[in-house]
Amino acid sequence: MASDDISKLADALSKTHVGDGELSYKGLGLKLDNAESVEEVVREIEQYQGLRALRLEGNTVGVEAARAIAKVLESKDLLQRCYWSDMFTGRLRSEIPTALRSLGSALMSAGARLTELDLSDNAFGPDGVKGIEQLVKSPSCHTLRELRLNNCGMGIGGGKILAEALTECHRQSSALGAPLKLRVFIAGRNRLENEGACALAKAFQLMGSLEEVHMPQNGISHSGVMALASAMRHNPELRVLNFNDNTFTKKGTLAMAQALRNLRNIQVINFGDCLVRSEGAIALAAVLREGLPILNELNLSFGEITEAAALVVAQAVMDKPHMEKVDLNGNCLGEEGCEALREAMENMDKGYMLASLSDDEGEPDDEDEEDDDDNEQDDDDDDDDDESDECNEDNEEDRENVKENGVTRKEDSPAKLQSPAEIMSFLSCPSVEKLLQLGEMRTNLLQQVDASDPYKAADGLLKIASLYNEEPETKTAVLETTDDVLKKLLSGSALQSYCFLSTLLVMMGLLKGEGKMKKVSLVPGQLLCLEHAVQQDYFLQHHALLLHIFMSKNSEALKYYSAARERLSSALEKKCHDQR
Repeated sequence: MASDDISKLADALSKTHVGDGELSYKGLGLKLDNAESVEEVVREIEQYQGLRALRLEGNTVGVEAARAIAKVLESKDLLQRCYWSDMFTGRLRSEIPTALRSLGSALMSAGARLTELDLSDNAFGPDGVKGIEQLVKSPSCHTLRELRLNNCGMGIGGGKILAEALTECHRQSSALGAPLKLRVFIAGRNRLENEGACALAKAFQLMGSLEEVHMPQNGISHSGVMALASAMRHNPELRVLNFNDNTFTKKGTLAMAQALRNLRNIQVINFGDCLVRSEGAIALAAVLREGLPILNELNLSFGEITEAAALVVAQAVMDKPHMEKVDLNGNCLGEEGCEALREAMENMDKGYMLASLSDDEGEPDDEDEEDDDDNEQDDDDDDDDDESDECNEDNEEDRENVKENGVTRKEDSPAKLQSPAEIMSFLSCPSVEKLLQLGEMRTNLLQQVDASDPYKAADGLLKIASLYNEEPETKTAVLETTDDVLKKLLSGSALQSYCFLSTLLVMMGLLKGEGKMKKVSLVPGQLLCLEHAVQQDYFLQHHALLLHIFMSKNSEALKYYSAARERLSSALEKKCHDQR
């Protein structure tokens, strides 16, 4: 080794941090190619008694140097924390797995019990994951609490290998009576995509111990997001969810909203740049209404959210005592929308928590836009079925009860055996005559209005309401029936009712939706039925507020029904300003 190199190494090592069981070479820029170049480092490690943490980040370690370090680590059985990020700059990709295997084997030989392992910013790809595979499976990782693999280029293959290793680690540790309880998982910028995300989701669900999950920029679309959301439900201690810069769209957001209903410890949600869009934002607002009691940060930036949906979110955070920051920057509010949002937050004395809106994208064009997840339609044509599963999973027991009650009613009242056919005839081609002929059987319409399917529920409601007229018998029949239907649809969770209302808004032309759902041709009677419903006790104030916001921001959509529109708007405004 040249004298100049030795001098530089000595100078760098003089900056080594020692203390509290930690030996740190962080950021020294050491170029450790072989055993000779790493002699001083090895000596210091060897002489350090009670070594619990080793920092090697910000240096570059070759295969031979790694072997030399590994040799001395074989005696360090107390080592718990390995901070080994950015450790292979300039190294051949083929070198990295070998170096990692050497270091991992040393930890296993020593009988170390790791609590933290950080290998971020090492572009080792799937082969690098193979380099740590045996370590992750081994008893040395049964105690692992934090795993950081940010920006490692793992890819789909690496994600699958890692998921299998974590699963095996959990299996083996559980067999010993002390299951793996990983708390922090960080794997952003790894190109995991849907397959990698789905594989990891299975491991996450199995562990059930996660408190922080950071997986930004992984090319995950709705199917992968849905798998992750399902896994998150099984991790009740979750505090931080960061899926920034993946592609949720409506399906993924609804899945995440359903998961969040069960997570009471969430403090930070980062769904920025995830194409949450307006329907997704409304679903998340519903969860804010009924849960997330200690949330302090919400990031829905760059999600193609419109002004009205942003205002719904703003209203939903009003009663969150721990909320510190709401980020809605980079959406589609427009200049007036940004001002309206600021004003709304200020009026609630929450202006301080609203992040900058400097990158707002402006109001969306009136022209129909191409749906960004069109390329996913081949895999998931049944948009409404996916939506209903996520919006209303909590109502499966209710649906079973309906079936059971239906059987009972059929047995008790033979006359009602024919009611399903008559009701289906009415729904397929509604008319006043058919509705009146149903008589008392109109109550059976509720069985056909499935709260778990927002599209069919909204469609059924609008069909019934379209028959409204001022003839007393007809008016009474229509209003009573719409009351019964809306009571059912709005009596469930906030998420269920908001999914239904947002679907209704799409069909009424007040909200641009995703997928194949199209707006219907309205008649004034439908608005008048809603006017009546708004005044009833089952139509809660926050339901009215949601409709009022969208109607006030999209008044042109109902311009051909001005009289009915004004009556509905007046009823909504009165309901919104009534005291709770």
